[in-house]
Amino acid sequence: MKSIQAATYLVHFQEQAYLELNTLIAQKKYSTLFILVDENTFEHCYSKFIPNLDTDKTIEVIEIESGEINKNIETCVGVWNAITELGGDRKSLLITLGGGVITDLGGFVASTFKRGIDFVNIPTTLLSMVDASVGGKTGVDLGVLKNQIGLFSNPEMVLIDTEYLTTVTDREMKSGMAEIIKYGLTYDLKLFNHIKEHKKRNINDLIFRSIEIKNEIVLQDPTEKNLRKVLNFGHTVGHAIESFYLESEDKENFTHGEAIAIGMVCESYISTKLLGFSNQKLNEVKETITAIYGKTTLLTEDYPAIMDLLKHDKKNVNGQVNFVLLNDFENHELDCKVSEELIVESLDFYNA
Repeated sequence: MKSIQAATYLVHFQEQAYLELNTLIAQKKYSTLFILVDENTFEHCYSKFIPNLDTDKTIEVIEIESGEINKNIETCVGVWNAITELGGDRKSLLITLGGGVITDLGGFVASTFKRGIDFVNIPTTLLSMVDASVGGKTGVDLGVLKNQIGLFSNPEMVLIDTEYLTTVTDREMKSGMAEIIKYGLTYDLKLFNHIKEHKKRNINDLIFRSIEIKNEIVLQDPTEKNLRKVLNFGHTVGHAIESFYLESEDKENFTHGEAIAIGMVCESYISTKLLGFSNQKLNEVKETITAIYGKTTLLTEDYPAIMDLLKHDKKNVNGQVNFVLLNDFENHELDCKVSEELIVESLDFYNA
């Protein structure tokens, strides 16, 4: 597959990606290579990655605990300390080898260590391939509030090798599929139809087109002042649900994609009430998502806590919750104001 040119870096695919990485390491004369992993990617992905690395540079592996619950400043402090103790300097390179948590946190750590060292993203999950690794967003959560601390910072390159997808669970694959559905509903309906009609999926094509779409949007609006907000479709309600379940000790956590899938149903419902999005298309969205993710009941007694988390969404301005809504497939509206009553109504619709 042809490499994709992003703002200041390239997204490379399959075998070509490793050739480009080795060239980068040789040309930039890095002092030390740090590879950030969690216990899962160290066990399942590191052994696939390391034979592709052709260098005599010192390689140090830093392992953190997996899971969104560890995507926080405390983990960053641990990684900063590890890099320091292992002799990291401004000529070090950090390679992130993992899913969305590793990618987001690793990019943030690299961008702030000694005011910034180079980093390379090697996503190992579908979610991180089609979303987290591309676009220059880095950051961590503040408590259960998603991605409250971070900055825009681009990697030196992104490497996409779908061989890593053989190491992830079906549930993780479905989590990543939610972001592809998002691209389909807001930008390229062919992606949504492909998934809705259960066509035999060429995962390489879905990944390539998803990255292409995200890159097209980010190039036009790198710091999310306007168009890039479309990438938040489903995420306003979805992040609140994800955060609520993350902090609830007696409930099983949702994956990011599972929460965003519910958010897309709710925000599609709101779109029918405010923008005239058709009920037929709303039902298409709900049926497709329910077929993939199954059905969860959101308890009405949990609504107030979910609504409270909505008010802390990082996209809010002057205390007003801002939504991306749909006029139609591939036709969105930004910065939509939605009443609490209608948001609750959308949760009821999901439950119905």
